[in-house]
Amino acid sequence: MPEFIVANEAMLRTGSFAALFVLIACSEWCWPRRVLAFSRPRRWQNHLCLAVINTLLMRILFPMAAVGAALLAQDAGWGLFTVLGTPDAIAIPVAFLLLDVVVYGQHRAMHALPLLWRVHRVHHADLDLDITSGLRFHPIEMILSMAIKVAVVFLVGAPVLAVLIFEIVLNGTSLFNHANLRLAGPVDRVIRWIVVTPDMHRVHHSVSLNESNSNFGFNLPWWDHIFHSYRAVPSAGHEQMCLGLSTLRDVDDCTGLVAMLVLPFRRITDRF
Repeated sequence: MPEFIVANEAMLRTGSFAALFVLIACSEWCWPRRVLAFSRPRRWQNHLCLAVINTLLMRILFPMAAVGAALLAQDAGWGLFTVLGTPDAIAIPVAFLLLDVVVYGQHRAMHALPLLWRVHRVHHADLDLDITSGLRFHPIEMILSMAIKVAVVFLVGAPVLAVLIFEIVLNGTSLFNHANLRLAGPVDRVIRWIVVTPDMHRVHHSVSLNESNSNFGFNLPWWDHIFHSYRAVPSAGHEQMCLGLSTLRDVDDCTGLVAMLVLPFRRITDRF
């Protein structure tokens, strides 16, 4: 079973990603939350190009990805779960939770440490927010994120199935919680106890530092409650709130592919 997962990891992840992308994109087209202020074709083109660059780079630098790292750890007998002989029924959900809280912690660090913020601000410089914003990450951030996940997988001996499920869910929730999608109030209030919703995560993309320093979760919303970083709504309301960075408002600086790639190396006074 693990060998089958590794052999078909790319197909499983790509297939699930494509299906979710089409579903969520169609949904936000039918039920938009906000009126987008800038050109959708230009943003989509450059965000998708950035995603392709990241995918190719990840395949070159991490050909096994986190799933392959889990198989390697399993074969080598590495990791806490392997040493303790933890059954999969326990190891799989615990590994998922550990990976998720690590991603939450990594996200908070990206906002707290100046060097990491320079990379992460590429994601926050988007002046609109929709499904493709969930693909807008600088290659350096993608490399750091994968390296951290691989380290966690080795350390705990995460089961292969747990890692595959986590990677698929993380990709899917990144698309979902960045979507310009209107959910009925009662539906959103229920769902956000289980998974981060678009309204919950949109607060995190506010130009206000108080609001962008909240709602760091990608998959599970529980960490924001536990670590006191949860904010229910933006002060200006979802339709009127301003997205992006207050000191970077030019559409060419925020949307162009080359501009996104060089942004970490520019001297811009924003958060620090």
